Amino acid sequence: MVNQSMAALGNNRSTIRELFEYGNQRAAVVGRENVFDFSLGNPSVPAPDAVRQAILEEAAGNPVALHGYTSAQGAADVRTALADDLNRRFGTAYTGDSLYLTVGAAAALSCAFKALACPGDEFVVLSPYFPEYLMFIESGAGAKAVIVPPSVQDFQINFDALEQKMSAYTKAVVINSPNNPSGAVYSEQTIRRLAELLQSKEKQYGHPIYLISDEPYRELVFDGVQVPFVPNYYDNTIVCYSYSKSLSLPGERIGYVLVPPQSADSADVYAAVCGAGRALGYVCAPSLFQRVVARCTGLTGDLTVYKTNRDLLYDNLTAMGYRCVKPAGAFYLFPQTLEPDDRAFCERAKKYDLLVVPGADFGAPGHMRISYCVATGTIRRALPLFEKLAQEYR
Repeated sequence: MVNQSMAALGNNRSTIRELFEYGNQRAAVVGRENVFDFSLGNPSVPAPDAVRQAILEEAAGNPVALHGYTSAQGAADVRTALADDLNRRFGTAYTGDSLYLTVGAAAALSCAFKALACPGDEFVVLSPYFPEYLMFIESGAGAKAVIVPPSVQDFQINFDALEQKMSAYTKAVVINSPNNPSGAVYSEQTIRRLAELLQSKEKQYGHPIYLISDEPYRELVFDGVQVPFVPNYYDNTIVCYSYSKSLSLPGERIGYVLVPPQSADSADVYAAVCGAGRALGYVCAPSLFQRVVARCTGLTGDLTVYKTNRDLLYDNLTAMGYRCVKPAGAFYLFPQTLEPDDRAFCERAKKYDLLVVPGADFGAPGHMRISYCVATGTIRRALPLFEKLAQEYR
């Protein structure tokens, strides 16, 4: 016998991954150029030149040291460099001892959830959300995920629903801004209001409530939009970050958990994050890419490509009759589907080899996620197919 819940997860992959595999199968039949795969958030912009240069220079050093184990929480000089970068950009005063380097954002989130979860705890998740949150919380940490419905008018926080969903069992609230899948960026007003609500609930329930801020798209914003640095607004914030999107390094699996010293029981939380990494089998983050990101943190690939793709898709789809909140960041568009059943709509789109993800997977039925981190030419060739799909509903 095997663990049946784990077998179920293994046998039932996410819709995103299923679509990606379907696209590979269709490409073998009709040709890769005829499959318009908007399913996966896989960066299409090359890593900055500084990344390649850092790899080459680091590779010229001592190979034993380069490829050997680091401390479980990450090399001390790397953590110091990352803390110094945060301090420079956000006016903070962190040291490397507040950072735990991880195997990407998935490991960062998994460690944070497992570190905090005690029997009976609930983690409040704001829709729309990255679907794997539920796996990390429930199957990974053994806690309960409580879902807050979205504010579809602007994809800011639905505060009335959030307050109703919170209880004495709430251990943390999970936010993701810039957001996957909507591309929304929480405004400073939204973050301030959220901080006030959490502070009020902490007093009401008599215990800390943590805010887990999932920030892999922090630098991917357009039109001069500013992303509030959440720990500067709410003390009990834990930041989970990844360089997968900003540096276009999703396959290298490198990120961190930040436990600010001003957060409640910060020393114990940090120790628990380290312990969670141990329990989950994360010996250390990849040593080479620890060194690389220390030299390249704060940089991004060419964001003008993503902005061009966003504008091209948004302007044309809205002209066709698709309704959509214009994204301010990340690389996703989240239009309403042209029928209430988003799964049926996305299935119909496959007739044109348009692969888009149902919004129900993100806790927002009636929408579809379009990942526009693809070649601009792919979008141009897909637009007539989106128009043909729209015509079926007129």
